[in-house]
Amino acid sequence: MSIDINTAWEELKRRVNECHKCALCNKRRNTVFGEGPELNCRVMIIGEAPGVDEDINSRPFVGKAGQLLTSILENGGKIPRETIYITNTVKCHPPENRDPKPEEISACSDFLEAQLLLLRPDIVVTLGNIPTRHLLMTSKGITSLRGQWFDWRGIRLFPMFHPSYLLRNDSRAEGSPKHLTWQDVKALKVEIDKLPQQKEGN
Repeated sequence: MSIDINTAWEELKRRVNECHKCALCNKRRNTVFGEGPELNCRVMIIGEAPGVDEDINSRPFVGKAGQLLTSILENGGKIPRETIYITNTVKCHPPENRDPKPEEISACSDFLEAQLLLLRPDIVVTLGNIPTRHLLMTSKGITSLRGQWFDWRGIRLFPMFHPSYLLRNDSRAEGSPKHLTWQDVKALKVEIDKLPQQKEGN
């Protein structure tokens, strides 16, 4: 079974690397597939889109926002980054760090769906409006959705603020985005700790 899964991962990575389904492929340096444990994955984080640093390095969340995300996970929640699978809604960097357009999200949706099917995570954390609205099929904003648990196809989904938003809102006062995120990651850790040691079927 593991050989079949490994083969499926390699094929999916090849398809992403060769993708020309939308205009984002025209200006990318690299695709940004995702990284983390591909077997026995418990938690998956989905961001919005790769930034410039991610485009250069072909890795998700390696710029300032990524460094902040790692700090939030490891210092706030005692969650080692290497235990989480991290990817984005789209796999190519939108020019000038703009939000991905609906047609770009749609073009990439099959790749995200395949990652979800292969990983079978127990918990999905969506960062920011784009992945949260895409998966929950809602027009509500992240401010009203963050910190709540949703059932999504039998997976527990937990929206949080995107770290890039936190970089623009530096206050740590009670009720600020950073303060709320600190509470959210602690709540996430509580639920991770409740998961059985081994996934069903493994």
